[in-house]
Amino acid sequence: MNYAIVFAGGVGRRMNNGALPKQFLELNNKPIIIYTLEQFEMNNNVDGIIVVCVSGWKEYLRKKIDLFGLKKVKKILTGGSSALESQFVGVRYIKENLVVNGKDTYVLLHDGVRPLVDQETINSNIKDVKIYGSAITVVPAIETIAISSTNSKISKLLNRDDCLMARAPQSYRLDKLWRTYLEAKNDENLSFIDSATMMQTYGCELHTVLGKTNNIKVTTPVDFYIFKAIMDARMNEQVFGG
Repeated sequence: MNYAIVFAGGVGRRMNNGALPKQFLELNNKPIIIYTLEQFEMNNNVDGIIVVCVSGWKEYLRKKIDLFGLKKVKKILTGGSSALESQFVGVRYIKENLVVNGKDTYVLLHDGVRPLVDQETINSNIKDVKIYGSAITVVPAIETIAISSTNSKISKLLNRDDCLMARAPQSYRLDKLWRTYLEAKNDENLSFIDSATMMQTYGCELHTVLGKTNNIKVTTPVDFYIFKAIMDARMNEQVFGG
């Protein structure tokens, strides 16, 4: 079984949009989170979706899911105090309620504000995680990456040809992901930036899946304008061809 855990726990302080969490900002009368969920809804290899939502917005999200006719969402849960903790609220639910054998269950972790994930990337994650036990979506670095020291000076410049940027989905076999989380929790070590960092820290070999560069995370007003421009371009292609 293949489950997507879509975490939508952010409040969007960088978006400067008032009280509305960033995942509920709308484009053409549809929230960003719905665009994201639709990509997993339409994928024939995804058996179900768990959404981990910011506190106080579960009912609002449920109404939107019903409005847009999404059928694969199995549960909406309230998130934790960090993105990593929110992910494992979803992992715990799948483990305790939806599966018998974690070795035959795979989990795709995805940001609710990455609405431009495509079907090829989702399918590649599912294919590769079943072979390797992990699948981390990446894109090539297109700018020079600098490592700075504490005195605001650059201590090292990396060759960007050797660098990749991790994105989402990040996919794992359920039992392996769950064991690693419990180990990190026991160590009181849950400050990782993402699941890939945690998994590698605890000895998991990470396999990469090359994704699309437009699979952006919508966290700032500029990101939202880029998202809008891409969607407008797609609409124009459908209307005018090309």
